[in-house]
Amino acid sequence: MRKDWIIDVLGDLRAFAETNGLEATAAGLEDAMLVALAETASIGRRRAMAMAEAVPAGPARRGGNVTELFASRI
Repeated sequence: MRKDWIIDVLGDLRAFAETNGLEATAAGLEDAMLVALAETASIGRRRAMAMAEAVPAGPARRGGNVTELFASRI
């Protein structure tokens, strides 16, 4: 699921705040956008790391070694 929609929403709110002279609100929303960017990037990295850990590498992985697959047929 796409998570960066929240950054678009925060950007729209910031633009509204700037247009209407709400400088402190606009600054706070800018900070919130930076936090949201960092968190969404972190979620992507954590998910990629979890997927990498779920796939065994080397000898623990079954079905990847052709010699092993056909060894019993000799």
